[in-house]
Formats: sequence, structure tokens, C-alpha cells
Amino acid sequence: MNTLWRPRVLGAWQVPATGPVILAVNHAHNIDGPMLMGTAPRPVHFLIKKEAFIGPLDPFLTGIGQVKVDRSTADRTAVTNALGVLENGGVLGIFPEGTRGGGDFSSIRAGLAYFAVRSGAPIVPVAVLGSERGGRLIPALPPLRSRFDIVFGEPFDPGDGSGRRTRKALDEATVRIQEQLTAHLENAKRLSGR
Repeated sequence: MNTLWRPRVLGAWQVPATGPVILAVNHAHNIDGPMLMGTAPRPVHFLIKKEAFIGPLDPFLTGIGQVKVDRSTADRTAVTNALGVLENGGVLGIFPEGTRGGGDFSSIRAGLAYFAVRSGAPIVPVAVLGSERGGRLIPALPPLRSRFDIVFGEPFDPGDGSGRRTRKALDEATVRIQEQLTAHLENAKRLSGR
């Protein structure tokens, strides 16, 4: 990542050095996941749509511990594998919006709340800024040597302290998560000068 672009990492010290943690990352471009994986202080296992596991990417992504997910159904295998990452003290990366979009956390899915409440792992909000526009040489990628800011926020527990895993508890946790992520994104823009 450092040879093609100029990433600047802010707040990486906020990622717990050990134990399970979930990185909740905004998603505006395909480069966001690889950029985070290349700059995070710990190895990250992302939930990645099964469509990305094609050709030579399949053994590569599997080999580096990425979790294949079928977004068209309730993928129990993916859920079990993701929870396994957390049970083994690893870092699970999730795009809470479920797909690329505005990267502003305006619409998040309940999966993030489920993994956090079920595992007890803290969530660290992450903003990847700078991937919003394509370059002239390769329109599908941000301009080469452009600056990225990867801003890690303060870990938080989205649960209400009761340990409940009911639908209502997950819905309430999702609201708390969206508030935290939106606030982090605004703070990240301020810190990075974007």
C-alpha cells in the first residue's frame, strides 16, 4: 500500500493489542479492505462476499484467513467461522453497511451488533478516507500516490450490559453502533483535515 499510495494511520494505538476485537469500517471503494489490511496493527479477517473468491483470488483470500460469506442467505458457516475468529482472540473486520456505498454509515445492518453482543468483543470504529475518487490512469482505483487517512477510534461495547441477545436488544445495539460510527466518521474527517 505504501508503494502505490500514501496512507497515513491515525489512532492505531486504540486497537487492543490482544484479545478479540471487531473493526467496523466504512466502505466507499473496493480498496478500503486491502488498505486497512495493509495498515492495521494486527492481522484482520474480513467477512468478504463469496463472489470475490474467484480464480486465483480464492486460494489467496482463503490462505490469508478471510471469511467467505453468501449474502443471499443466512450463511451459518460464515457466522460460525467469524465467531471462531473472535473466540480465538482474533480481529474481525466488518463493513457494517453490507456493501459499498457512500461510506458514511448511514445504513448499517444488524450483523455487526450480533457479532459484538454474541462474542463480547469490543468494536473499534475505523474510517478509511481518500478512496472516494478514481484516478486518470486506472479509473477503478484512486489516483496513484494519493493520500489515504485510516483513522481508528476508541473501542466501545454496544451492548446494554444485560447480556441479552433478543431481537430488541440487537436493534437497540445497532442504533448505538450507528451513533458511535457516525460520530467517529465526523471526528476522523476533522482529525485528518478532510
